[in-house]
Amino acid sequence: MPSPKSRSRTQARAAARLAAVQALYQHEMEGTAIPALLHEFHQHRLGATIEDAEYHDADVFFFDDLVQGTMARRAEIDAAVAGKLAAGWSLDRLDKPMRQILRCGTYELIARPDVPVGAVISEYLDVTDAFYDRREKGFVNGLLDAVAKEVRAKPAAD
Repeated sequence: MPSPKSRSRTQARAAARLAAVQALYQHEMEGTAIPALLHEFHQHRLGATIEDAEYHDADVFFFDDLVQGTMARRAEIDAAVAGKLAAGWSLDRLDKPMRQILRCGTYELIARPDVPVGAVISEYLDVTDAFYDRREKGFVNGLLDAVAKEVRAKPAAD
């Protein structure tokens, strides 16, 4: 059984992942500059209650890393995701929330070797639950698993 501190860190990271997907979605929809977006989430969303929905306290540093890292490496991330889509499919064909879920998950797989593959996939399946029904979870699971096999199999370049 995880310790209360470990459980709280896990919940804070889970909240950060969901918030990062929401922030990247907002960026894509409205074009909000990343610094302004981070500020808005820090001040008004993370740990707040909005329309009777209570947002868990998020790991702010982890949230910032997910948002900034995903944006900074977007071309690399999009190429990794696009390479795993079925023939005839492109990233542009996916709806906006799905693109952000896959981008964040792929960023974590590429840039956060400190987070185990199983944890990354499991967490983004939970994020997928917030937006979609069961069918989409299978898609996210398969795609992130395929990306993980490719990006985590490479020896670390030091």
